Amino acid sequence: KEHFDDEYVRKSQEDGLRSRASYKLLEIQEKDKLIERGMTVVDLGAAPGGWSQVCSEYNKNGKNLSIDILAMDKIDNIFFYKKDFNETDFLDFVNNFFDQNKVDIVLSDMAVNTTGNKDLDAIKTNSIALDVVNLSRVILKPKSSLLVKIFSGKDENILIKNAKDSFKNIERIKPDSSRK
Repeated sequence: KEHFDDEYVRKSQEDGLRSRASYKLLEIQEKDKLIERGMTVVDLGAAPGGWSQVCSEYNKNGKNLSIDILAMDKIDNIFFYKKDFNETDFLDFVNNFFDQNKVDIVLSDMAVNTTGNKDLDAIKTNSIALDVVNLSRVILKPKSSLLVKIFSGKDENILIKNAKDSFKNIERIKPDSSRK
């Protein structure tokens, strides 16, 4: 009931968007202009496709790769691959998909299914985020971007410190459309 009463869930259905998450990326895009035409984009944990749908609109002439372990319905201008990004052959797959070129931006709105235990949920979600940071180090071009979801918790500073080793600027963003 809480989910279906959510204003962004209702709005996403009215606007023909796949999920409330679309609004998070739209807010960030409006402010920071992370996605531009002609980019190479990887969207990790893409299903049901809220962020991929936004990428499809902003990166019409680019190459968009969306990955998830869950199935996702087709979106124009998006290549979807059902795969776990932690599998050993994933890096080879990405390199082949982009013809050995590096990626302009990695997006990840992944989180674990929450349990209600905020510390446990943060640890598990931030562990995924750390995996995304580590993968991004290998597949991103110099001076490129990573947008990854983290949960506030005891370990978030470890994750941010780890990311600072590879990224010049770190910015924490909490869009209005994020859950409180």
